[in-house]
Amino acid sequence: MVRRGRSFYYRVRHGGRSVRISLGPDYAEAYRRFRLLKEQGIPQRSEVTVELAAREWFRTYVPNARGAYGVKQTDARLRHFLEPFMGHLVLHKAGPQDLRAYRVWLEKRGLSPATVKHVLSDARCFFNWAEGAGYIARSPFPKRIMPRIQERPPDRLSDDEVAGVSAIPDPYGFVVRLALRTGLRWGELTRLQSTDVKDGVLTVHQTKSGKVRRVPLSPALRPELRNRIGKLVPFSSPGQFNTRVRILSGVWRFHVHQLRHTFACRWLEAGGSLPALQQILGHSSIVTTQRYGRLSDEAVREQAQEVWKRGHSRGHTSPEEAVEAQS
Repeated sequence: MVRRGRSFYYRVRHGGRSVRISLGPDYAEAYRRFRLLKEQGIPQRSEVTVELAAREWFRTYVPNARGAYGVKQTDARLRHFLEPFMGHLVLHKAGPQDLRAYRVWLEKRGLSPATVKHVLSDARCFFNWAEGAGYIARSPFPKRIMPRIQERPPDRLSDDEVAGVSAIPDPYGFVVRLALRTGLRWGELTRLQSTDVKDGVLTVHQTKSGKVRRVPLSPALRPELRNRIGKLVPFSSPGQFNTRVRILSGVWRFHVHQLRHTFACRWLEAGGSLPALQQILGHSSIVTTQRYGRLSDEAVREQAQEVWKRGHSRGHTSPEEAVEAQS
């Protein structure tokens, strides 16, 4: 029995080749399974199908690893994609070629690269679980199968758009200002209670990561929160909220997640640090937060003008100006 990363494995010759059997991350359970394999040998592969094993994965693993929304999304992806495409396959016979064909099938259905990546991530997690549970000797999930996601700049609101959506009547205007000055996700906003506010700090209990988060409140927002009781956000549907804000403000491209993007961009533009922003937004990796660290087009233009101005005052010319002078 050997340890690789976070899991224990048992290596044995089986069927003329070396087989690595995952025993799981818990030492006591891994050792129990190791002794059982030593005594009884490797069990014969059953004719369990991908669909049956995937439902077992969904029943035993997914609820312990994902939140309520994630469980719901995983169930939908299983029913709409994995089960129709390869649910009939015998689990231990599924190979890398099946998963590559799966990606092609997903893309032909017109799914976005991001959705394809989510669906394939489910498949990778499922086959890793099947390996750890002893259904298969090794996951068939191949390398270099994930689609590349084209990076997009944060979908933020302009200053004029911020002014427009912030000035609409309450309670819509209040919710806009709350989101704009805290950077919270919609689900986090709708679960906020007045008791979560204390000493200028907003404590977010139910988060995407499952970790409690504390968000400092701006002085401009504190008076609006002072006398509120109970739920802070009287809405549940983001779609209906978006529609109403568009009508009241005239900002027809508005959606509530733009407020989170706008908060993040403004934080960095005002000199806030990336690590602090990561903590406020609740990102598990600072790489996710770094996408907000790129300067806005307006900031780049302002710096370019400043650089050109300094160069001109020192008698330096740009390559374009030098060409024009020679012509």
